[in-house]
Amino acid sequence: MLNKQLFALEGKLGTSVLDKIEEPFIREHGIELWLKRDDLLHPVISGNKWRKLKYILDHALSFNARKIISMGGAYSNHLHALAYIGHALGIKTHGIIRGERPEVLNPTLSDLLAWGMTIDFVTRSEYRQLRAYKNHDSLPGLQAGEYWLVEGGATVQALQGVAELVDELAMDYDVVCAPCGTATTLAGIINAVSEAKQVIGFAALKGASFLAADVQQMLNNKHGHNNRWYIELGYHFGGFAKVSPALLGFINDFEQVHRIKLEPVYTGKMLYGIYALIKQGYFKSGQKIIAVHTGGLQGNRGFANFS
Repeated sequence: MLNKQLFALEGKLGTSVLDKIEEPFIREHGIELWLKRDDLLHPVISGNKWRKLKYILDHALSFNARKIISMGGAYSNHLHALAYIGHALGIKTHGIIRGERPEVLNPTLSDLLAWGMTIDFVTRSEYRQLRAYKNHDSLPGLQAGEYWLVEGGATVQALQGVAELVDELAMDYDVVCAPCGTATTLAGIINAVSEAKQVIGFAALKGASFLAADVQQMLNNKHGHNNRWYIELGYHFGGFAKVSPALLGFINDFEQVHRIKLEPVYTGKMLYGIYALIKQGYFKSGQKIIAVHTGGLQGNRGFANFS
């Protein structure tokens, strides 16, 4: 049974609906495109962040954890959500931030401190070394009551929360698409959908071919890498959090037409890629595609064109 504090917090969340994305070229190709609006779950714990953290935190609380320690970048959606939930539940949190401490903290880092998260900054080399510690008790120097949470919440417990997203898909569909950072959300979707469905991840970072092996590891080598799922590597726009005028223009146009906000790190890149694949004729006429909006709109504060 879910921890009662988490259960109460979940009861305050909004509803993630399916919105149909209507465009003339989509209709011309005989495709239906739907957007799973996980961005509507909560202003802060939006999208896949709640999905992933829900059972991770339940696991941590089962060990009577009093402090959660995790890692992320200066605009990390993961740390942002963790700090908020820690504040809401009265659990101490600590964030290890990649890179040098800026003279002026950005809005994300300021939020972390406002919600009681303590933060340390480490070099990029030191940050990469932290990725070696995969288990909740594996970080050297952990004290009693401290729980180590890997980057992006890439744990088995996270897959359980993502599976609930799939359970909510109350319509027939052929393909599910999701943006990929650590690819944990993608792994959770692959693990939960039926064998007849195709799943496509859209890598948000450059040189992300390694993600396929990471997904296999999270799935314990189930669901082989074949036509059933793959990770599209061609829409990273130069690397993680890198953008281009074409991407920013697409996001602005999408918001104008559909009145749905996107961000350029994850969901914006995925939808750009889906549009491109539809125009290229990749999908078969009659197919229904569900794309997951993974939230993270707070990250827009790091880009001059967004708020």
